[in-house]
Amino acid sequence: MEKSKQIQIGLLAVLALLLIANLFGGGFQNWFGQSEGDQIRQSAASMTGSNTVAPQQDATTGTGNIPGTNVNATSTPIGPLTTIKYDEASYDFGVADEGTVVKHVYKFTNTGDEPLVISNARGSCGCTVPTWPKQPIPPGGKGEINVEFNTKGKPGRQSKQVTVTANTNPSDTHLEIHGEVRGKDQPVSKGH
Repeated sequence: MEKSKQIQIGLLAVLALLLIANLFGGGFQNWFGQSEGDQIRQSAASMTGSNTVAPQQDATTGTGNIPGTNVNATSTPIGPLTTIKYDEASYDFGVADEGTVVKHVYKFTNTGDEPLVISNARGSCGCTVPTWPKQPIPPGGKGEINVEFNTKGKPGRQSKQVTVTANTNPSDTHLEIHGEVRGKDQPVSKGH
């Protein structure tokens, strides 16, 4: 009878540890390798015939930087893919005075056969802020990505990048905004 109680207490302790791990440790992902969400995504991908699954994401940061994974991995699109064509992917704003906000609109066309869904656009630094359409762009449809570059504290030659993530292959495309920022106490450099 004594051994039976020890087994019961041991099983209750294991159950309690699993419950604590689920509540505070991000589920059972760290113990069993794959979270419930990853299992669901993988199952959904197999039902739709797609063989691509988004990388695991860190629940606290929303990034793919989980120990043991490729920290430089980008999301692999799930579902039907399309193509995007920019009217211009690079914009030279010329010369701007430090402290001004340079704005540019990048126009694009969905040149594929499926709706284009832009899931994210991010600047290479906090001074470059993009805004993008949140609704799907139908095949043949056009859209715009607005980019604002704040030149405050950025004197000299500047080149900033915006990474656009969509259901395209590759999933990331890049836009560039560049030019010369005339510092408050500096002349514009020659030869650029």
